[in-house]
Amino acid sequence: MTSNVIELVTKELEQLEASNTYKHEVPLQSAQDGVVQVGGRKAVMLASNNYLGLSNHAAVKAAAIRGIREYGFGVASVRFICGTQDIHIALEKKIAKFLGTEDAILFSSCWAANEAFFASLTNEKMGMETYRDVIYSDRLNHASIIDGQRLCRAETTDRKIYAHADTDGLARALEEDRGKDYRLRIIATDGVFSMEGDLAPLDRLVEIAGKYGAILFVDDSHGVGVCGRSGRGTPEARGVHGKIDVLTGTLGKAIGGAAGGYISGRKELIAFMRQKARTYIFSNSLPPPIVFGADAAFALLMKDRSIVKKLAANTAYFREQIAALGFRILAGEHPIVPVMVGEASVAQEMSRALLKAGVYIRGLWYPVVPKGEARLRAQISAALGKKDIDRALGAFEKVGKKMNLI
Repeated sequence: MTSNVIELVTKELEQLEASNTYKHEVPLQSAQDGVVQVGGRKAVMLASNNYLGLSNHAAVKAAAIRGIREYGFGVASVRFICGTQDIHIALEKKIAKFLGTEDAILFSSCWAANEAFFASLTNEKMGMETYRDVIYSDRLNHASIIDGQRLCRAETTDRKIYAHADTDGLARALEEDRGKDYRLRIIATDGVFSMEGDLAPLDRLVEIAGKYGAILFVDDSHGVGVCGRSGRGTPEARGVHGKIDVLTGTLGKAIGGAAGGYISGRKELIAFMRQKARTYIFSNSLPPPIVFGADAAFALLMKDRSIVKKLAANTAYFREQIAALGFRILAGEHPIVPVMVGEASVAQEMSRALLKAGVYIRGLWYPVVPKGEARLRAQISAALGKKDIDRALGAFEKVGKKMNLI
């Protein structure tokens, strides 16, 4: 490697350190759970996507162990060669049933699923020598949706950004384009926006997509297992369960917290993805322990809603109490609770102080969020007891007063 490269990256790293925006990793010394071991001490975990507490759930762990015993550690192959086991097909069918769609296809991650959807659909001629597609994308969509759209060829795909959750603006854009000869019109949105914790207006988006003949694509990674009475995600919470054209999501958050993602939708679309999606065709299949663990997680959700109810109760309690302390939070109902602190340096300092006080939480700042809107993103879990939440709130109060934030 040339000295020029080392010089460039070293300078950039120094700038990150100087601006107090360098991302430091804090290793856990235990399993992911409501309370974790870190730095030789116990800390309440408020930084994990482990919303349902299934990452360390006995039934999920037992299932993963069974997966290794019965099907081995891995498959050492892609799906179409010799990497498809009957358990992969069974999990895909279970995901589709849970989400109210016809079929589903597994990927190594939701990032891979999102890249696959946009690139596979728009870059294929499908019998047409000349064509043009258009994607309307919410301004605050996840980076995986943005990168997936970057893989679409500029010469055949228009990308248009609409203001966050601005359904009227989206409708105007579609109306203005009504006379254009687009082959495909795609509306793309997160189900839950991970920096804000707000839910997309899917009920209105379903109406708009139907009126203008558009495909409605929703990445519900932070919604599945979390939102709706039975945890079926943002569509259920917005009253449009089974009415979304394309749903993508992850197995790496509420559904056991390991790895893996999926696309779910019409059976013809899923069959097309099996033939064309590069991140599916050229990637190893999900390992058996992950497949078994995810299957067990979905089984728990489908037979018992108590975990979802506990998550909702924990979230409501934390939201009420943290606001009562005087902290400014973004309103909502999701277990993502952004605690607004303003500057990156404040978020970093507060995160470190809270860890010393027994709360594991991380700060987020530009470019992940707009400048001046740095925050601590609290993420509530069903694995937390009331005593755990109260302990965290006590630490927030102590640190907040010391830093003159409340």
